[in-house]
Amino acid sequence: MKILKKIALLLLIILLISQFFGPEKNEGSLESVTAFMAETNPPENVRKILETTCFDCHSAKTTYPWYNNITPVNYWLDEHVKDGKKHLNFSKWNDYSLKKKEHKMDELYEEVEEGEMPLNSYTWTHSEANLTQEQIDAVVAWGKKVQANYKQQLKAK
Repeated sequence: MKILKKIALLLLIILLISQFFGPEKNEGSLESVTAFMAETNPPENVRKILETTCFDCHSAKTTYPWYNNITPVNYWLDEHVKDGKKHLNFSKWNDYSLKKKEHKMDELYEEVEEGEMPLNSYTWTHSEANLTQEQIDAVVAWGKKVQANYKQQLKAK
């Protein structure tokens, strides 16, 4: 029994010390998505959806919840953000080729249409990110329109 108490105390000390460390935060600016917004010109309802459901994990600016200050939760959230930006980063939109933009728009509206995005783990704590069918339809219609425009540009090349 003494050994279990010592192990529990050691784990508690490690947990307490770990609270002083954490990953670097994704605290850029939402101005980084200006190029994406200007180029794709989403209607106001879609713009709001992007801001509340997409940009936290897919741009240079994350609005962190209070529990991000708890280790190891902050590392888990950091991994989600890094993974999200690896797949699609609205802040790097100008770095994408035309072909990649066309492909990313295809993925964007398909993921939303299929209910894969936003992730369930995100909507559990961000209820405002739960999309209605009307919101999904709006994102899909906008995404298809933008993708068609990119396809036209690719054909013109």
